[in-house]
Amino acid sequence: MSEIVKVGLGARSYDIHVGRGLLAQAGDLLKPFARGTVPVVTDENVARIHLAALSNSGLDVKPIVLAPGEGTKSFTGLEKLSSELLRSGVDRGGLIVALGGGVIGDLTGFAAGILKRGIAFAQIPTTLLAQVDSSVGGKTAINTAEGKNLVGLFHQPRIVIADIDVLSTLPKRELLCGYAEVLKYGALGDRAFFEWLEANGAKALGGDAGAMVHAVAHSCRMKAAIVERDERETGERALLNLGHTFGHALEAATGFSDRLLHGEGVAIGMALAFRLSVRLGLCPGQDAERFVRHLKAIGLPSSITDIPGERASADALIAHMAHDKKAKDGRLRFILVRAIGEAFETDAVPVEALRTVLSS
Repeated sequence: MSEIVKVGLGARSYDIHVGRGLLAQAGDLLKPFARGTVPVVTDENVARIHLAALSNSGLDVKPIVLAPGEGTKSFTGLEKLSSELLRSGVDRGGLIVALGGGVIGDLTGFAAGILKRGIAFAQIPTTLLAQVDSSVGGKTAINTAEGKNLVGLFHQPRIVIADIDVLSTLPKRELLCGYAEVLKYGALGDRAFFEWLEANGAKALGGDAGAMVHAVAHSCRMKAAIVERDERETGERALLNLGHTFGHALEAATGFSDRLLHGEGVAIGMALAFRLSVRLGLCPGQDAERFVRHLKAIGLPSSITDIPGERASADALIAHMAHDKKAKDGRLRFILVRAIGEAFETDAVPVEALRTVLSS
């Protein structure tokens, strides 16, 4: 039970392998790209469960185990990882493997991209969020005090190995965070996929392997098609940020802490994007209600009031948005919707309308 999704980028093309039991096959899948020492970057949690599979792969594995959490995705974390990689003995023609969630993938990809002016790397995402989003498309970055993912570069992986069996080890909260990114694909450009998720999303989350393989592969296929048309996010690829301008601001306001995980921020952010679209007369109210209803049914947050602790003011959130990567010429840019499955980018958002939605 597996699928291969191709990301067609000329000389930088690569395959995304989606299926069951792929971690056990990782050695064979990585061998065409590996030479000499293969540093495997992971975190303490993932290492305990999954590192042995790669250590027994037949490759000359050099594990580099980092602390888990967003705090690792920083300048300090980048410096530490870069030093570890340089000491590992990997050469410019070698391969670095990211084994973990989005934090490990983003940080490792960034380090690989700048180390010795660029070393190839592979993604083995171990969270649903990473499998359908951050491991595909070559965007790598670290966080700064000013905001999330503001320092980084584009560095495409050589291969992505998405083994859905590893998802069974995730806490439910982490699995739901990944589902928010799956749902994003239906919301931004595929109403039929959104309707499929309404009928089958709970089954996928409940352990139905066929449903999960389809959800992951379809999400990757949608992202691959967009990346092929707009690799450097100069146009259409920005649609993949549906919910993210709001979500990143909420994450910054909560200190990138466990109060709000990334996927939860995206879920609330998408709900806010629908509500703002309705307020501006762009989207039917019933579509926004239908989208929020599915978030609630699946167990995801849909409102700022769902975040525990003190609520950030609308003005504080708008200030965080000013640092968003999509802001141009001092104007905030948003991904809004005309309907479920019809997203678009705009900078024509009155601040008062934005403030009202953020305060409601």
